[in-house]
Amino acid sequence: MSSASDVVKTPLHVRTIDEVRQQIREWKQAGDRIAFVPTMGNLHAGHLSLIEAASKPDTRVVVSIFVNPMQFGEDEDFDKYPRTFDEDVDKLSKYGVDMVFSPVVSEIYPESIENATFVEVPKLSEILEGEHRPGFFKGVATVVNKLFNIVQPDVAVFGEKDYQQLLVIRQMVRDLSMPVEIQSVSIQREPDGLAMSSRNAYLDEENRILATAIQRGLKHLVEAIVAGENPTYEVGHACHELDEQGFVVDYIVVRRQQDLAVPEQGDKSLIVLAAARLGSVRLIDNIPFVLAD
Repeated sequence: MSSASDVVKTPLHVRTIDEVRQQIREWKQAGDRIAFVPTMGNLHAGHLSLIEAASKPDTRVVVSIFVNPMQFGEDEDFDKYPRTFDEDVDKLSKYGVDMVFSPVVSEIYPESIENATFVEVPKLSEILEGEHRPGFFKGVATVVNKLFNIVQPDVAVFGEKDYQQLLVIRQMVRDLSMPVEIQSVSIQREPDGLAMSSRNAYLDEENRILATAIQRGLKHLVEAIVAGENPTYEVGHACHELDEQGFVVDYIVVRRQQDLAVPEQGDKSLIVLAAARLGSVRLIDNIPFVLAD
């Protein structure tokens, strides 16, 4: 696994699908593998950990920077989403990235978004995040499908902070028989435990301190369940604790890791997931765990 180095290598910057395909074709003809990390930019250490995981010998690393309008709801922050392209490229240059693909919206959606062909993963897209953000996973699945078709990667790397998104993409790849290996990287956290996210920049000083309560609450929840406490009671307690600190909780749940279904008797590989608003900022987090036999 590579990491940032003192050697700066400015990645090739392309903006059109034709340019990407031409370069990818040349690399594949030369025997290189293609690793792909799709992002919306405003890169932080969490994103860079994905690039570290993607970087291997004889592998070309492609990073996309595209703020996807299809996955933003009417009341969400598409226009305000931070766009920091020059700073992003500076960071990528230290990680040996070979190509940055930053298309304009019309390159990805040549017709209106409302009339665009879309991809939708049933059932899994309708719960939890899908229930609170209708259309979000349709936007994610559609743009990732399109990017896979453009870049033709051998492997694509995603973070586990967006755990439900990771499962949606895995199912899409499986259902549509895509020849892409999906690799995941564990959540990267700030020193105080807050999951790294581009939206953390929206938190004011007071709420930035308060935000760490989500991870602490989930850790206590996992400890209680592992100790044999009643999960329903402990989830209710965790929600109450966040409510008391000023959060508006969308959900805190205990689910199966493999499919986010409600656990049944005998299920051991579990995960707690949370989504809550603090002021105008919506935060998500999760902690996977395994029950002892």
